Parts: sequence; structure tokens; C-alpha cells
Amino acid sequence: MSRLIVAFDPEGEPLRYWVGLAGELCREIWGVKVGLPFLLRYGSSSLREIRGACDKSLIADLKLADIEPVMLSSVSALRGLVDAVIAHAFVGYAGAIEGLRRGAEEMGVKLILVASMSHSGSEEVIDPAFERVLEVIRRAEPWGIVAPATRPAVIAAIRQRGFTQKILSPGVGAQGALPGSALRAGADYEIVGRYITRSKDPLATARAINLQHQLVLGSSGGAG
Repeated sequence: MSRLIVAFDPEGEPLRYWVGLAGELCREIWGVKVGLPFLLRYGSSSLREIRGACDKSLIADLKLADIEPVMLSSVSALRGLVDAVIAHAFVGYAGAIEGLRRGAEEMGVKLILVASMSHSGSEEVIDPAFERVLEVIRRAEPWGIVAPATRPAVIAAIRQRGFTQKILSPGVGAQGALPGSALRAGADYEIVGRYITRSKDPLATARAINLQHQLVLGSSGGAG
């Protein structure tokens, strides 16, 4: 099973480029992640085309951070189009993540909560509240957790505190983390965007990452 999630971050390409890329990479990936730039540029109907090209897990990286009704309204708009959504845990449990978790479950959408981000600014505000953010995640019991490949110690800390959820780690490639480094620290999946999608040969790059993952998992006995 692949541990690779490819992130589609558009820079002006037509939708057919991403649909074609999804089809090309499909056998090498666990899933596809799209964010707000993708949805704003191509519309939610584009997700059907991506799914038609590659019927793997489809994650909407909305980075939801609002009160319960607003977040639920956003998820509802994508109901039946995506398998999972990403939200920020720092907004707190009561009146926010509590209702989002319940509503997403009723809609058949997996919830993934951000524990920390891959850019250095996360260390300014989010990471100092790390333990409180983890407490929200513990109460919410989401399907997955986002933790940065750029700071493997954060991934390891989450595992050391007993979390068994799937850990998805962005920051591989363009942001500096090496393929396999997040899996080595305890993540389940690595999220890779521009390193693949802007390479001269995306398929060859994805295959090389999967090979590195196999080497890491073979030497460590498995991630998570």
C-alpha cells in the first residue's frame, strides 16, 4: 500500500492538466489532497473529474477554523465529493470541533485535525499551545492528524502521547523534508505537492518516493 498523498496546488493550469495527472499517478498514490485554491479556481464539480480519473481517497484541505455551524456548512457543500476534510484543532472543542466531528461523521466524511503546521510560523503561535491542541484532538477522536514532516520531533511527540490516529505529514520536498523522514518519525502518510507536480517526470518522482518509503518501512518495521 502506498503511503503517498499528492497535493494538487494549481498555478494557472487548466483542470484537464490535474485530471490527467491524477490518472497518471493513480497507481502510485494513496490519495489526492486539494485545497481552497483548487476549489476556488475549478469549483467543487472538478472533484468528480479528479475522482473519475483516480478513485483513491480525496481530501479537502479546507483548514476549517470557525464556529460549528460555519464549518458544518462548508463540509456539507462537499458531501459526497470528498472522503475527508482538514480542520484546525486550535479553535477548541466546545462550539466548534465537537459539532464538526459529529456532523462530519453523520455525513460519512473523515475528520483530520491539524496539530502543527509545516512552516516556521507555526512555532510562533500554534506550537506553544501544542499540549492544549492535542487535548482538543484527544477529545475529538478524529480519523487523522496533520503533523509536519519538517519537524519530525512533533510527529514523535504525538506518538509518545499515545495517539493512534493516522498521521498525515506535509512539508516533504519543496519545504525541505526528505521523503521517508516523516514515516521514520511515526507518520502514516507523507503529503507531497510541488516536488512531484512540478517535476519534469511526476510519475518517476512518485515512484522514487514510494521506493524510499519501502526502504524506511522495511528497516523500521512499519510506521505508526
